[in-house]
Amino acid sequence: MNEPQANPMAAAAIAPATAAPIATPTHPLMRELMRRILQLAAPTSLIAFLQAGAQLIETWLAARQGTAALAGWAVVLPFALLLQQMSTGAMGGGVVAAIARALGANKREEASSLVLHALIIALTAGLAFAVAMAGFPRAVLGAVAGQTAADAAATYAIWLFGGGAVPAWLANTLASVLRGGGRHALAARVLSLMWIVFPVLAWTLAEPAGMGLAGIGASLAAVSWAAALAMAWVVLRGGAGFVPMLRIRPSRALFKRILSVGLVACALASVANLSTILVTTELRHYGTAAVAAYGISARLEFLMIPLAFGVGSALTALVGRAVGAGDWATARRTAWAGALMALAVAGAVGAVVGLAPDAFAGFFTKDAEVASIAARALSWVAPAFGGFGLGMALYFASMGAGRMGWPIAAGISRIALAAGGGWLLANVAGMGLDGHFLGVALGITAYGVVTAFGVRGANWSARGA
Repeated sequence: MNEPQANPMAAAAIAPATAAPIATPTHPLMRELMRRILQLAAPTSLIAFLQAGAQLIETWLAARQGTAALAGWAVVLPFALLLQQMSTGAMGGGVVAAIARALGANKREEASSLVLHALIIALTAGLAFAVAMAGFPRAVLGAVAGQTAADAAATYAIWLFGGGAVPAWLANTLASVLRGGGRHALAARVLSLMWIVFPVLAWTLAEPAGMGLAGIGASLAAVSWAAALAMAWVVLRGGAGFVPMLRIRPSRALFKRILSVGLVACALASVANLSTILVTTELRHYGTAAVAAYGISARLEFLMIPLAFGVGSALTALVGRAVGAGDWATARRTAWAGALMALAVAGAVGAVVGLAPDAFAGFFTKDAEVASIAARALSWVAPAFGGFGLGMALYFASMGAGRMGWPIAAGISRIALAAGGGWLLANVAGMGLDGHFLGVALGITAYGVVTAFGVRGANWSARGA
């Protein structure tokens, strides 16, 4: 493989320190900002669509293993999503933001030194996931959905987390290093093969090889190792536009550059998945079919994250560069340009799913009871997808700005409405299952509205809180 070369157009799109439009008082027009976002977002969006397709096939494949296996897969889902979100968009976003701000301020040596700190964080977090979820799967999963689902999921969790947690963290962290350097296309090329191979390997191990649900976990672990090794080779050869400095003494200040954003973002990812875990815990009283059905609805809901991440990863880099150069006005305009794009895409997907919930539910399962409950869930939740896309895009932009206060408030609002509000609607208002699903919809809508409220001049400025 040849030495990765810089893309001059991509570099220009994220280099406000050297490009006149961002540095001068005449700020870029909205169409110019959208062009810059699309230029960086296109390759990551391609990966997002590949990932979304692979995960839809994963859901279908898990359903083919039977209702008990689907329920087991559903109870693991929030933890698997948490790992993905933390390593890609949360702590990964902290890595992108820290490197982008360093480059925006022309501190290339700092950007190079940040790579070692990012890798130490990734290794530590990956091991924590592996120990907790592969070491004690029945205890953790049984507390959420009962022993039947936990027994069905245990071997799957051991393969998924024991074999895959560390390489998944490393691969996604190294991809974030590339994105922080504006090399979104290069990160996409490395990750694309992972999501193309995964569904094929998952089917092979699950059915012809007879591993069942565990085969899905083993296949994801295998492709994560391949992606981590390939990504390491690219980054170490200077793929991010600089060669990482690995033989240095770790610095508390550089850890803080990443963790000040990354830890807050990880907490928000935990809140989002805790909402799903709490709703799943409440639904267990309705039976295994309800748990399995909500797993289908939750998967489609969380597919908005990779779709929004295409735009969001571009926003983190672009906003981070603008903030590093002291141009807060362009940072805000860039955030809103990307947010409108994400709102349109996620809203369109939600409209399609909401108009035909039975068709989407029936695609994943032939169990009539599970399909019926999943369709009820989607009829409530799908119309809120647009608000979710809006909130996710502005969440990624907020990481680039280092302004995480309002996203925290949005996460708290989401869990309060999804879990607490859903319980009240179900048990006090007498709506039953529909009350839980309406609570989820209200929660993700509030997430978008509250996050959007924080992206304004009073907060996004050099003196902002």
